[in-house]
Amino acid sequence: MTDKFTALTPALYDYLVRQAPPLDGVLHDLREETEALGPIALMQIAVEQGAFLTLLARAIGARNAVEVGTFTGYSAISIARGLAADGRLLCCDVSDQWAAVARRYFGRAGLQDRIELRVAPALDTLRALPATPSIDLAFVDADKPSYRAYYEELLPRLRPNGLLLFDNVLWSGAVVDASDRSENTEAIRALNDHVARDARVESVMLPIADGLTIVRKR
Repeated sequence: MTDKFTALTPALYDYLVRQAPPLDGVLHDLREETEALGPIALMQIAVEQGAFLTLLARAIGARNAVEVGTFTGYSAISIARGLAADGRLLCCDVSDQWAAVARRYFGRAGLQDRIELRVAPALDTLRALPATPSIDLAFVDADKPSYRAYYEELLPRLRPNGLLLFDNVLWSGAVVDASDRSENTEAIRALNDHVARDARVESVMLPIADGLTIVRKR
């Protein structure tokens, strides 16, 4: 089978990013403040992911969205900006420190009335939601061992044709390293295998940043 992918070099990736919509002052400043935190800034999504989330939310007319793992708020702002005028985003995180940064930028973006950020274990928050299938879009970028649990809580609450997205599904290539039996890697492999075989959904895994899986509920 002929390879049909283009390996990204730093120069090619820079070109890709430069073709994305330019960052406004809010996202620019948020990226800079987050990057100043040091290595933990790797938890922030990539620029092209943010643009993709906005476009995807807008394309499906999403009104009711959920995010698991908000960090400093870049992905939440990206999703919220793509929602319909009456849309709402529920964010789940466990860090008061990162939530404080996120809320500050939600205010700067004029989204404080559209985004609710709950600081609590995400599974508790999700299990407290109505069981009705009313979520249009959900994005998960949180602790990897809980990915499968998040999937099982969110999928029944997703409307038919709703979308569920998981970040880091390639895990820097570790998913194909047979010698890597770490908890995070095994958890991502387990989710990937389960989604690919789940008759309730159809899915596609895309090489965006560290890998992004999009799941559509049938």
